Amino acid sequence: MKRLNALFLLSMMVALSAPALVLAEENEDEGQSLPRIANANWKTECASCHTLYHPGLLPERSWRKLMSGLDKHFGDNASLDPPLQQEITDFLVKHSARTGSNYAKSIPASATPLRMTETAWFKREHREVRADVWKRAKVGSASNCMACHKGAEQGDFSERGVAIPR
Repeated sequence: MKRLNALFLLSMMVALSAPALVLAEENEDEGQSLPRIANANWKTECASCHTLYHPGLLPERSWRKLMSGLDKHFGDNASLDPPLQQEITDFLVKHSARTGSNYAKSIPASATPLRMTETAWFKREHREVRADVWKRAKVGSASNCMACHKGAEQGDFSERGVAIPR
């Protein structure tokens, strides 16, 4: 009888924890936090001109293409000396969106987006944001993640950290 009670308790513990495990797996990166990462040169070079985008928002192929065209980086020459460019490229590739993540799954294998705002994931997560919000002075555009996501530089895109400027 003691053995049956122990088995019953064990099966109940597993059954009650299963929904939480499934929920955590399903929401692992959808509008949630990405792992905290750091690289001083990435932060210095990239954040000197724009929002510091977490590498986990784009796949490896996108980062390789972006970094190989820094002389024409969205209309600017953002060229770096080769060793520094290689260091930052390696960092971005190492922390890029992994196969199976919701970010990566939203991007067809045949696509190499250069903007996070072009991904299906971004569009789905921001479908409730009206077009006029992107044009507000304190927002500027959809690419200004930090305007609404206060933890964006740390990879935190959870809804609890969202404050849309007026």
